Amino acid sequence: MSPPSGFVPSYADVELAARRIAPHAIRTPVLASAALDAMVGATLRFKCENLQRIGAFKFRGAANAVLSLADDEARRGVATQSSGNHGAALAAAARLRGIPAHVVVPEGAPAIKLGNIAREGARIVRCAATMAARDETTARVVAETGATLVHPFDDARVIAGQGTATLELIDEVGALDAVIAPIGGGGLLSGTAIAAHGRDPAIAVYGAEPEGARDAHDSLAAGRRILDRTAATIADGLRGYLGARGYAVLSEQAREILLVDEHEIVAAMRLVFEHLKLVVEPSGAVVVAALIRHAERFRGMRVGVILSGGNVDLDQLPWQAGAAKGPSA
Repeated sequence: MSPPSGFVPSYADVELAARRIAPHAIRTPVLASAALDAMVGATLRFKCENLQRIGAFKFRGAANAVLSLADDEARRGVATQSSGNHGAALAAAARLRGIPAHVVVPEGAPAIKLGNIAREGARIVRCAATMAARDETTARVVAETGATLVHPFDDARVIAGQGTATLELIDEVGALDAVIAPIGGGGLLSGTAIAAHGRDPAIAVYGAEPEGARDAHDSLAAGRRILDRTAATIADGLRGYLGARGYAVLSEQAREILLVDEHEIVAAMRLVFEHLKLVVEPSGAVVVAALIRHAERFRGMRVGVILSGGNVDLDQLPWQAGAAKGPSA
């Protein structure tokens, strides 16, 4: 059965989002690396969303959601749950509009991401690290404040905003054979798919996911969403379950979800630092890890690569001696 109208955004919604957020979002650069091209055997073009406002692509979706609110909705503020990047993005977008933001943050969120949320002026509400606790606490905050819920990935306005990165990428580099983005809850990858296929239905859309948080991979393979797992990965931004909207889009539009292990993620972070001179967080590095591990799928192709974020504790870079502690829930 097809999802109801408006359940997932259209390509026209992504184009509208691009116009809406253009005065506020950074048009991030696209970089290339001959060394990384040689490792994969493909022509890679990296969309550097680690250089976006708040250090991640999340500002795009949050800004589109907040700026699309009617005035009476906006006055009551916005609320969300986030391990960091979406919370900071929603707080920044709310600050632009002059409205309150409430962010439910699970225990164990990286300090740099908590700092970003606080600097943008949001109220932080802590909860246990389980998805059940996050959902329950968020529902309570919304009931208490009357704020509009802006879900980090299962929101059509957010998905449309995330897709604008791919529009910019294709505008800059031209035709692509494939595009790859990380997947946690599916907001970025589903927006990427909608945008890419709106420009060219032949573009192959790939997701990259940690082995320790492979619910999206397994959900698409099983034909149903898997919601009862606890993720264990260094990629804290990819620990969420696959959202209903993301599942609806990706079950039809994703070519494949490619899995990588923790060591490959850390190695990819270092490769990006060495060859692109960029700091990317583990959740952003999974795409590079996937390209290298699964290089046979991409040989000879022109591939757009979404580097999703760059918020990492520089005192705890995981490739430093003694810094890597393995996956955590």
